[in-house]
Amino acid sequence: MKKLISLILALAMVLSLAACGGGSSANAGTDAAAGSAAPAAEEKKSYSTDTLVVDIWDNNQLAGLQKIADEWSEKSGVKVQMNVISWVEYWTLLEAGASGGKMPDVFWMHINEAEKYMDANVLLNLDDYIAADDKIDLANYYEGIVDIYNHNGSQYALPKDHDTIALLYNKAIFDKYGVEYPTDDWTWDDYAAAAAKITEAGKADGVYGTAMNTNDGQDGWYNFIYDWGGYLLSEDKKTSGMDDPNTIAGMTWLADNLFPSMPEQNLMADTDPDQMFMSGLIGMMLQGSWMVNSFYTAENAADYAWAEIPYNDANGNGTADEGERCSLYNGLGWAASANTKDPQAAYDLISAFCSEEGQLKQSEYGVTMAGYKGASDAFPSAFDGMDISAFLKVEENGTLIQHPASRYTTRWEGAFTTGMIPAWQNPSSMEQVCKDMAAEMNAVLAEE
Repeated sequence: MKKLISLILALAMVLSLAACGGGSSANAGTDAAAGSAAPAAEEKKSYSTDTLVVDIWDNNQLAGLQKIADEWSEKSGVKVQMNVISWVEYWTLLEAGASGGKMPDVFWMHINEAEKYMDANVLLNLDDYIAADDKIDLANYYEGIVDIYNHNGSQYALPKDHDTIALLYNKAIFDKYGVEYPTDDWTWDDYAAAAAKITEAGKADGVYGTAMNTNDGQDGWYNFIYDWGGYLLSEDKKTSGMDDPNTIAGMTWLADNLFPSMPEQNLMADTDPDQMFMSGLIGMMLQGSWMVNSFYTAENAADYAWAEIPYNDANGNGTADEGERCSLYNGLGWAASANTKDPQAAYDLISAFCSEEGQLKQSEYGVTMAGYKGASDAFPSAFDGMDISAFLKVEENGTLIQHPASRYTTRWEGAFTTGMIPAWQNPSSMEQVCKDMAAEMNAVLAEE
């Protein structure tokens, strides 16, 4: 069985595209079998463990989550040891634990990895626990995120959050070069025009209008595909949409209109665009809500501001009609090891994070937006002096597109990171590169 799990999970270890944090940790777990029956979720219980080990990968979220965990610990008597691990090391360690080592008791699960782990039966089945918990009703969460972590009719993680994309810009750069600030009414043509002005005016200073590398998917070029009516993955998860004419149209527009205002691809590969932005070398870029705290706590945060993600005014009527302003969204899940030393304690901690009360606190503490519907209103208030309402406005003014995923998402997304480089280096090759990526992606999907 261990060899089977290892074989299944080994296929997953291609670098994925997601928000990352830094840190180090030692994982913890046991080989004790998880119980199947679950008593009602209550504040006070007699647990068989005094400590739960929790692993995450984003240091920006640690303080708020630890506060929620500590509040639960005061009621339960169970200490929560929360560790932050870098994105790559996180999945390496989790795979090792699932293949016969020790897994953390509670941890984050991601859309790119979930299906493999659920298939391998290494996650705690939460069905009985949810049924006995009057604080959890799956109807209260974003359906798409609930579905990510449902496998063969059973739930293996509860929605932790959801995210959206907005436009981040540096007011100081716009002021210096006399360019008007972005607004919520901007089209992509407006974005391209401003980026070109900044690039031209900032040439002597090494400043560029915008930036987006090949691995900026959800918070980058994926949004253009859907704005132009294309798609990445068919609904049945069997066919790539990279060679769809609308996909190619959106990617060709990106190459023709924005690539000239970006640093060369090799420069963005050497220095992440986020760091280039915080170094004052980029005027504006797309960014995900999970990264707000990084920019809020940055040295020059007073210069940073947000606007809604622009839209493709396809019919030229001057308004963002349905499907013209798209924001990719995703949501993490809180999962537990099937071999956790105390399944009830692990679930009760997850319930504390994911209940309406926990989700409201998550927003209030500025951790991230909630996976629970209507629980994100307090999130903007956590960042005094910085208006981040654009992340919530897009839910009313735009079209949310769930991050596409299949069994081996990490393989085809990893292929994009390197396979799209020729198009970044030679924009005229974008159409052919998209077709090449479709063929490579279809080969991966055929193996699923």
